[in-house]
Amino acid sequence: MAERFDAVVVGAGPAGAAAALVLARAGRRVALLERGPFPGSKNMYGGVVYGRILDTIVPRWWEEVPYQRWITRRSTMVLTQSQALTVDFRTEAWGAPPYNGCTTFRPDFDAWLAGKAVDAGAVLVTSTTATGLLHDHRGAICGVTTDRPDGDLQAGVVIACDGVNSFLAKEAGLYHHPEADHFTLGAKEVLALPRDEIDRRFGVRGDEGVDIEIVGATGDVPGGGFIYTNADSISVGVVLRLPELGASGRRPEEFIASLKDHPAVAPLIGGADLKEYSAHLIPEGGYDTMPELITDGMVVAGDAAGMCLAAGIWLEGVNFAIGSGIAAGQAAASAIADGDTSAAGLAGYRDRLAASFVLADHRKLRRAPGLILSDRVQRAYPQIACDLVEELFTVRNPAPKIGGIRAALRAARRAELGPVGLARDVWAGLRSFG
Repeated sequence: MAERFDAVVVGAGPAGAAAALVLARAGRRVALLERGPFPGSKNMYGGVVYGRILDTIVPRWWEEVPYQRWITRRSTMVLTQSQALTVDFRTEAWGAPPYNGCTTFRPDFDAWLAGKAVDAGAVLVTSTTATGLLHDHRGAICGVTTDRPDGDLQAGVVIACDGVNSFLAKEAGLYHHPEADHFTLGAKEVLALPRDEIDRRFGVRGDEGVDIEIVGATGDVPGGGFIYTNADSISVGVVLRLPELGASGRRPEEFIASLKDHPAVAPLIGGADLKEYSAHLIPEGGYDTMPELITDGMVVAGDAAGMCLAAGIWLEGVNFAIGSGIAAGQAAASAIADGDTSAAGLAGYRDRLAASFVLADHRKLRRAPGLILSDRVQRAYPQIACDLVEELFTVRNPAPKIGGIRAALRAARRAELGPVGLARDVWAGLRSFG
């Protein structure tokens, strides 16, 4: 006999843990499945957790979250092979409660958030993989099969938080955009460096941290780069769009090595010791490539639903995962209470997402992934920006200064940028970021 729960959440990452926490607090019997030996054990992450969504489920979360550093400095860097231009912002406001965001390690963060769900009453089942879906006599989903003997779990609702390219969502027929160009591969190295040396190189003190996002770091392969400071290590890596990565014949670590050798990056990471290398698929297609989110007996959340915001100046995932997990937990609890876990009974899930930042931001920025990964943004604009600034700051006495407009036109001509492409990008940028 299969064990019976009100809900089964598959995947104990941020989305799954948040969904299980909400359900458990609503008094529902919920199982939280994790294929690794503990939550976060198999997760690769190189970024920042933003805390405002945590305010809604863990008040004063900053007093206990396993953080590495509080991000007080945010930089956007554009690179050519020999140039770098950086827009750098820092504020004291982000270095005090309630904080804006922090670097963290996913094994620590995921275990902490899943622990909140367990404290509320969720049953955490580790080292267990959901291998398929159970269906009732009407064809509605009513649980999952697992890789354990006699390990089927029956439930009124399944919440699929099983990560990018969700196996469960595919089995349920919810995926309609499996094309490789909707995905990137994130590859990351963690480099050990003494804490005081990180402070010196990055110009921070105490628990202050730095987030650097990089455009123009991946050559002919569309993508980007990143550098994040941890307590006594640095995360450095790249994201690479799959079709072009495959066509390049190069391995991801070669792109990381090129980034580390760049004259703007090498002084920051020189002499650091490699502690860890990892890689992971990222769903970057945005709103138009999300799967269907609801079917009879199941909803999809987090990376499984493609809810990673890759929009250039905003690169966020964990907060969207938590937001969607909260909405999934609330919708499931309501449907269970009403005795209707059909697609119609679970429709409140999408309503909650649409009323929150999760779908609102994705809908607004639906054109951003295509713009950011375009050849012009990846290569032409970094070259133009760097050439323009170099032209303006190069002193050529006794020749007179040429002025900003002339310098910009000269840089655009060198990059062979046509007016049609520029106009199209300006319009797309205004519609996305305006």
